[in-house]
Amino acid sequence: MSSLNKGLERIEVGLSWDPSPAGSAGHDLDLVAATYTTGDPAGAPAYLVHFDSRAPDGTITLTKDSRDGKGLGVDERLVLELDRLAHRYLRVVVGVAIQQNAGRLTFGDIANPAARIRNGRDELAAADFADVGGATAARVAEFVRDSSGAWVFRPGIHGFDADPATFARTMGTS
Repeated sequence: MSSLNKGLERIEVGLSWDPSPAGSAGHDLDLVAATYTTGDPAGAPAYLVHFDSRAPDGTITLTKDSRDGKGLGVDERLVLELDRLAHRYLRVVVGVAIQQNAGRLTFGDIANPAARIRNGRDELAAADFADVGGATAARVAEFVRDSSGAWVFRPGIHGFDADPATFARTMGTS
């Protein structure tokens, strides 16, 4: 698979949100990446990357993880080195799941949730979760290999009403 078009190479997904009000339980949002192989591009993920994990080959890493949104700027950061990902991977989906430790929370319950997807210095997309305010999880980015083997970005946000474990299994299915 050789091409003059390199496609996307190094993607950074940043997630931020405001802390919960004083005296209430903290809000914990998590970035999750799922990889899919050419043999099963929409089934079960080949592997997941989330807090306390990374890609087996080191191509997808969570470089910043917050449990409460109290940091300045980006609270969570996921880096995808698509140009290093083995050719058996055809698709990578990135999502955001809200931990449900203090009762059911949706994006509408959290102040100023926002995700930014960048390729180097170029912003590919930004999401404020307004369109999925009633959801507990959302797919925010999808990357697929084209016929030349180059990675391309498919924009769009899709909400899910699922706990983090169910979301991780189903985030690439619809």
